[in-house]
Amino acid sequence: MATTVPLVSSGTAGPLKAIHLPRLWLKLTLSAAGKLPEGYDECGAGFDAMTISALGLDRDKVIDFVKRTKPTYIQFEEWVVAQNGGRIDPAKVEAHNAAIRGYNHSDELAAKMRSAAGIKDSSIKDAVTLNTVEDLDEIHREVTGKVTA
Repeated sequence: MATTVPLVSSGTAGPLKAIHLPRLWLKLTLSAAGKLPEGYDECGAGFDAMTISALGLDRDKVIDFVKRTKPTYIQFEEWVVAQNGGRIDPAKVEAHNAAIRGYNHSDELAAKMRSAAGIKDSSIKDAVTLNTVEDLDEIHREVTGKVTA
């Protein structure tokens, strides 16, 4: 069965304005369909956990909801809001977004990821950028058969 690299960046937001939430939904949706590539966490300890926690959600309930109901992204956002009593404080969302945007990989991991991608600028270590480039390189490998860097 063909798999699909989840190419929605962690920096992407939907109408709720919570970044990473669309990527979390996509990974869960791909996983539920058996289409998430090997090596991708369905719902990992990094940005996935940060997003779930910041939005006051229960990890198991999030996974179950997506697997069981197969919602559209908007239906997923509506469910997230419903889990919060019908409203999420915009300040809560912005604090979450700032935490995601401000998260840097360790110097060691960032250096490894930059090297693998051929990024020469050693100041780039934010996880959103490095993770996005890593996904783009994965698509490039799949399509061309070439290894970058």
